[in-house]
Amino acid sequence: MRERHKSVTASTFDAIRAFAQVANSFVPTAQRCVSMVPLRDVPAVPDHLATERTCPGHDARCVLDVRRLESAPEAAWDAAACASPQAHLGMASAWFAIIRNAYGHRPFYVTAQPNDGGDPVILPAFLVHRWPFGTTLTSMPFLDAGGPTGGTRPLRDAALDRILLEAQARGAAQIELRCLSPLNLAVPPSLEKVTLIRSLPSDPDSLWRELDTKVRNQIRKAERSGISVETGTLDLLDEFYRVFAVNMRDLGSPVHSKEFFRQLLHTFGSVASVVIARKGAAPVGGLIAITYGETRYVPWASTLRSHNASCPNMLMYWETLRRACLDGIAQFDFGRSTRGSGTHRFKTQWGATDRQLYWYTANCSQDPAARRSSHDRTLAVLSGAWKRLPVFVTRAIGPTIRKRLTQ
Repeated sequence: MRERHKSVTASTFDAIRAFAQVANSFVPTAQRCVSMVPLRDVPAVPDHLATERTCPGHDARCVLDVRRLESAPEAAWDAAACASPQAHLGMASAWFAIIRNAYGHRPFYVTAQPNDGGDPVILPAFLVHRWPFGTTLTSMPFLDAGGPTGGTRPLRDAALDRILLEAQARGAAQIELRCLSPLNLAVPPSLEKVTLIRSLPSDPDSLWRELDTKVRNQIRKAERSGISVETGTLDLLDEFYRVFAVNMRDLGSPVHSKEFFRQLLHTFGSVASVVIARKGAAPVGGLIAITYGETRYVPWASTLRSHNASCPNMLMYWETLRRACLDGIAQFDFGRSTRGSGTHRFKTQWGATDRQLYWYTANCSQDPAARRSSHDRTLAVLSGAWKRLPVFVTRAIGPTIRKRLTQ
């Protein structure tokens, strides 16, 4: 028994050592040293700026009041977000406190308001220190979409100008904007990702009849296999996180902190829930569901691969969709995927359709190509090393890494 323990311990340290060596090998010595130096002092950027622009539909030359919010947005922010065709969970005011409190990232929430009382533009973003790849101003980190929402194009341009000013003032290497519609930018967007959405009928029976026979059979298989589903909130967080951490390790991706999800459930309150799939008493799957506007979103979901044959994910999603129908929700957002991937096929079988995501990356530095290539190559190799680590190690160090990643 002692020899076996020594073998497991040696294997763990070997995996950790390999991960550290891979990470270290991609960071030049000078960059490692410089990255530990605090950000330089920068000139203060005023909380609000007044600018004149030509605004079709407004006065010929209207004055725009462009502000950065120093405190959490009020109800008017969410009202503007939900009224826009670009409405998305990533625009919710709740993220201001969730991401700041869980990870310490500084929020930069910007509004652009015409003086004639027209619809405002809102743009949420966070400054993320991504050692060793530099600082990024991202809208929105960890989520599928952000970017400027609402108003007219000149107002959105004014909000973008303000975000660019904030990024330059703080020495950011990049700006990331994830949007549901194209922006007026010189750089082309990445079109690799889509979010998958389906409209919901008013009752679950109608939804059941709309599903493909294969999907219904897999749901029945889960029930015959002894899978059950429970819905709760903070009371189910530990069980969700236990499954989520294992799945993220298997995917080769650092896990979010449990505090991130605790802040999420606390801040969103009654519109957020945890759904757990069980085999007997043991949790084998879990997801987070959040309602924003007329849409129910599932940003995070996981199942244990060892139980995939029992189809726990099918029953878990069915119960979440069924409950959304009963709650009168208009549509269901399954979250982002790459076209043609396994997760994309899983979501389309429920009748979901693609909505294009426009992800922009604008470099503030002078060497954008080398920086991006090194970043992508590093993450690919680190992912392979991460899968070799024990779950207790990935739970311990994963959140420290995840907070510095924006996806």
